[in-house]
Formats: sequence, C-alpha cells, structure tokens
Amino acid sequence: MSLNKLTALSVGVTLALAFPGAAFSQEAVEEIVVSVTKKSQALEDLVGAATVIGADDLRAGGIESVRDMISEVPNLSIGDQFGFARVFMRGIGMTSIDIGGEGAVSFLQDGAIVPRPAAQLMGMFDLQQVEVLRGPQGTLYGRGATAGAINMVAAKPGSEMGGYATFNAGNYGLFSFEGAVDVPASDTLSMRFATKIEQRDGYGTNLFSGEEVDDRDAEAFRAVVSYDPDTNWDATLTAQYYQEDDHNYAFHYFGPSAGTSLPFPLAVPILGGRTVFDVGGDLYDINSDQEAINDRDGHLVNLELNFQLNDRASLRSLTSTQSIDRFLRDDLDSTDVNLFGQNNYEEESDSFSQEFTLNYQAENLDVLAGIMYFEEDLYGNVLVPLTNICFLLAPDLCGTPVGDAINGGRYEQNGDVDITAYGAFVEATYDINERWSFIGGLRYNYEEREGTGFFNFDALALNIPTIAKADWDDITPRLTLQYRPNENVMLYATYNEAFKSGVINTGSLSPPLDPETVDAVEFGMKGVTGDGMIRYALALFSYDYKDLQISFVDENSTVSTINAAEAENRGAELELDVDMGNGWSVDFFLTILNAEYTEFVNGDYASGFALTDLSGNALPNAPDKTAKIGINYETETANGVLRIRGEVYHQDEVFFTEWNRPDAAQDSHQLINARLDYEFSNSAWTASLWGRNLADEEVISNNIITAPLYDSLRVGSVLPPRTFGASVSYRF
Repeated sequence: MSLNKLTALSVGVTLALAFPGAAFSQEAVEEIVVSVTKKSQALEDLVGAATVIGADDLRAGGIESVRDMISEVPNLSIGDQFGFARVFMRGIGMTSIDIGGEGAVSFLQDGAIVPRPAAQLMGMFDLQQVEVLRGPQGTLYGRGATAGAINMVAAKPGSEMGGYATFNAGNYGLFSFEGAVDVPASDTLSMRFATKIEQRDGYGTNLFSGEEVDDRDAEAFRAVVSYDPDTNWDATLTAQYYQEDDHNYAFHYFGPSAGTSLPFPLAVPILGGRTVFDVGGDLYDINSDQEAINDRDGHLVNLELNFQLNDRASLRSLTSTQSIDRFLRDDLDSTDVNLFGQNNYEEESDSFSQEFTLNYQAENLDVLAGIMYFEEDLYGNVLVPLTNICFLLAPDLCGTPVGDAINGGRYEQNGDVDITAYGAFVEATYDINERWSFIGGLRYNYEEREGTGFFNFDALALNIPTIAKADWDDITPRLTLQYRPNENVMLYATYNEAFKSGVINTGSLSPPLDPETVDAVEFGMKGVTGDGMIRYALALFSYDYKDLQISFVDENSTVSTINAAEAENRGAELELDVDMGNGWSVDFFLTILNAEYTEFVNGDYASGFALTDLSGNALPNAPDKTAKIGINYETETANGVLRIRGEVYHQDEVFFTEWNRPDAAQDSHQLINARLDYEFSNSAWTASLWGRNLADEEVISNNIITAPLYDSLRVGSVLPPRTFGASVSYRF
C-alpha cells in the first residue's frame, strides 16, 4: 500500500473513531501530565500537537540524546554540525553554521531556556520525561520558538531512601553507567543525586593516525534538592555539571560538489594528500593530519519557587544560570596533509534568566501571565591557520621569507556578543460552556544584541573590526477555539504568531539579521475511544514564514548569514496508539510536509555565485513524508515479565541546503530498532538486550558545501551505524 493510500485510510479511521455516538469513560487510559505549557495539565487536554517521551524510553538502546528522538517525534529532523545541535520541526530549525546563530526550537530543562545549540547535544540522563510541543510557541516562550519547544524534565527526589543503578555494555566498546539515589533528610527536605558516565570507541578511525573518530568519553552529574514545608510554598534547587573530552563530531568527507572544479581536494594535486576514499576508508572514517578534537564542559543551576497565594492564584519563580565552554577542531581540506585546513572552533557562553509566572483559576476562567528576563555573554573564535597557502596563491615564493609570511596568515572570526531580552505575556482560557472554550494570548518580545570583535583573512588582506548593535521587538498573539463533542474527543482551531530574534554573529562581516517571524494556522483533533484502547491525534497546519535566517559560505570563502525572504509550510500529522489486547500494542505516526521558499534569491556556488531565484525549492531538513510503526508485546512468565519492542522509522529524501541538489542530500531511508526487557519477579533486577539501526543504514545527518578556498568540498556528519548491547538494572 502506498503512503498516500495509507494516509487516506488512517485519516478515515481516525474520523470514524472520533465520533462513536456516545460518551464513555477514559479510565482505561493512563493520564500523562505535562508541564511545558507552564502549568500541569493532561496531554489529552493540551491544545496543539505534542509528544511525551517517558522515562522507560530514555535509556541505553533508546533515547540517549536529542538526535535519537527522530523516531519518536513526528516531523522532527535532527543533525549536528560543528558540534552543535541542528533541530528542525515541520521543516524549520537551525540553519546557521556561524557562532552566535540559534535554532528555531526552544530547548528547555525544567522550563529554563538552554540557549546554546551546543549544550543541547549533552546526553540525557535520569529524566522523568521529555515534552515536545510541535509548532510555533510565540505566546508562552517568545524568542526562538518559531518551530516548537522541547522540555527535559529531571527526575525529582522521592520521599523514601531508594534509587537505581544501570550498567550498559555494547559493540564499539561501549560501557556506561547511570544511577540515582534519593536521600530524604527530613519530612520536608529531600535530595536526589544522579550521574551518567559513558565511554565508547569510535564509529570510525582516522586512518592517517590510527586514532578513533566519533568516540565518546563523557560524564554528567546532577543534584536536586527539594524543600516542601507543607505550607503555601515549596522550593527545588537543581545543580548539574557535564563534560566531554573525546574525538567526537568529526568532519567526514563525502566527495566533490556541483561547485568543485577538481574531482578531489586541492591538497591532492598541490601537496600529494590523500582522502579517506584513496586509502580504502568508508563513510565513518577520516584520513586527516588533524585529529578531531571535542573538549567541552558546562553547568546549569535552576531554582524553582512555587507559592500558593490563595485558593485560586499561584506564583512560580524560575531562576537559571548556565555556562558552556567548548573547543572543537576539524580538518577542512579532508586530507592527510596540512593545506590550510585546520579549523579551530571555540565558544564560551554564560547566561542568566529569570521568569515569574502567575496562574489564576476561577470556575470557567484560567489565566496565565508572566514576565521574563534573559541575558547572555557569548564569546566565539573561529581560527584557520593558512599553512601552505602559498602553494595555491604564489607557488614560486614558497620557501622564501615572503612565502613564509604568506603561510603564516590566518582566517579568524573573533568577538563577543552581549544579549539582553525581555518578555511579558498573558494567556486566558475561558470555558464558554461544557463543550466550547476560547483561548486568547498576547506576548511582547524585546531583544538587544551588541557585538564587538574583528574579522581577519590574510589571503584577502582583510583585517576589519566588527562592531554592531541592534534591537528588535514584536507582539505575538494567539487565538484558539476548542470544542469537545463528548468527553473523549477534542477538536481545536488555532492561529498564532511567533518571533525569533535577530542575530549578530561573533566576528562576522554580516550585518545584523532581521528577526524571523511566522504566522501559523493549525486544525487538530485528539481523543480516545470509549473503551480506552485507542488514542489518536490528527493535526493539519499552514505556516507563512518571513525572513528565515540562512548561513552559507560565499564566493570570498567567508561565512555569510542572510534573511531568506519568505517560505510556506503545509502539512499533516497523524498519531495512533492501539492496545490490541493479549499483551500486544502498536504505536504509529505518519507525517506529510510541503515546505518551500516562496521568495528567495541567492548566489549559486555551482555557477560562480551568480544570483539565482530559489522560489519553489524545498527548505533544508524538510522530508515530504516520515512514518514510524512500533510493535510491543508484554507477557508474564513464571519468573517475571517479558517485554519486546520492534520499530521501523522511514524518512523521505532531505536536502541540507536551499539548492536541493544531490551533492547535499540524504536519500530516503529506514531505521530499524528493537528491544527486549525481562523484569524478574519479586526482584528489583531487569535485564535488557537492544539494538538500533539494525539494518546498518549509512545515513548522513548533515552536509555542508565548504568554501571555494577548499574547492567547495562536501563535508558533514553521519548518524551512528548498527549498535547493539545489553543492560542490567537494579532498583532499590
């Protein structure tokens, strides 16, 4: 059956389920509570497309990092580049490759903004759940939520002494430990300490040096302290630290592009260098004189205070301070000789945020109002020593003092950006009657950025100070009509706008970017059948985007970031969870997306950077269709409970640039994952076997076209190959 026929059939089934003709109890359905909407509410009552990933799925062989979420969240596409997360929802996401760029998905931990995309790749551990809102979240989150929001909810301390310890081992030399312990100090004070330590060999090898590539050596620690005096207030303090020191996030060489004049890197004819394919390597290997270096550490401290003001009003204060300090090195010329290819990427960020949220509840009125403040000090440095560039620019001078001076040059972007943001919002839900509700919201956004630094490129005799300052503001409304024909079905229609701040990149020649904005309309339906055996959700959406922020390497071999005029995104999402009885259940989603530029002109790297109209081209990381089907089986045995899961995820072809060429694309592919858990009776022991990407598909997760200085090579990152392993967990 084709995907189009399957879509029609699935929608028809959903509509048939939505109106059974009578109202039934939902007691058979386990209620999932989310907090990403700034108040606790059931997932079934949340107006909009949302996914919740529970703690049972957040473990080895399941969801361990943000990029593992693609098979769990409809219309989610994730890659990484330069060691930061590129998260896309419904075709909109992180398109910048410059320091200072930010994504279109607001990333949060316990409701606090995680501002740097590099920090969003940290491993997930000891989480209660991960909450995902798809679609613009302009009222509640303002800045940087034009595509959606992801909130990681850390596990909180229990009232009794206890915890767990999990050991994982697998191929590629994987060994990891994750554990947590609850320590109640009194009836009012409790603590939870958690850690995750992970070591893994590389998925590939640097064939020049023998060092591993894309290995992992990381550790993370968290302490959560909760104080609840059983009066009208409580407090939760979270402190977290993580670090990585390995050869992860390597640049992988994929070959020439449509703009390449030679069928191999320039280092091959100039200095006799060899690529990974010249020495018999594969997609996961590199052959480089430069080791891939990833060294990062960071911290997060959150303080949440909750006050019950009276029977109807409550106030929450959320204070957060965060930092990340990282260094990344990769090889731009992709060979085993040093032809001005050493790319050093440094980033330091210190941020502070404060938010107050007031919730007022009356008989038929629920009001959320809040104010927020955010500041960040960001430093960035991109340094490329121009070693041996005289062989390209002036070969006759190589070995002379003039040639040595040419070789001693550099490409460098160096600078600081100070960011200050304010916001205020109000959102009210009014129940017109027992079936109809109206939601109205409004948010004011203000952001100011000031950049200082310099841009140096000796090959073009450029040494320019970069000083820029800009501010932007916007008002983003929301209007929603909600209808419940019975207690098992909810339909909604919503209009909202969202705002992504303008950008000043560190040490960049690009002028300040205009904000990115979206006008969005969504129609949806979600519910559960009367017997509680089927849960379903259907969403139809239409977006008009303006001033999308796009980064690329220009004809001068410098990174440019521009606003890409206008785009339209149209799509549909269907989700089904079916309890088939006798221990069997099925979960399924199907998405359809048409995301394309409606107005965009840019210089074409394949034709000397001549200006070209790109209207009608698909947006990057926007597959036409994705689908997932998971089959679960659970049965009791004489000695315990056996659980088995298998899933298949399909993604259509995606392009990684606005040019929609095969030199920066990933063909349609499938990922097959499986898991077996055995929980022993009368015991706290659980044993597991798991595998991911069992068909061993080679999947490119991102692909950029390098500078003309490197003959427009193709480099990027790849998803992990087939991985498998075993886990043993003990709860006490």
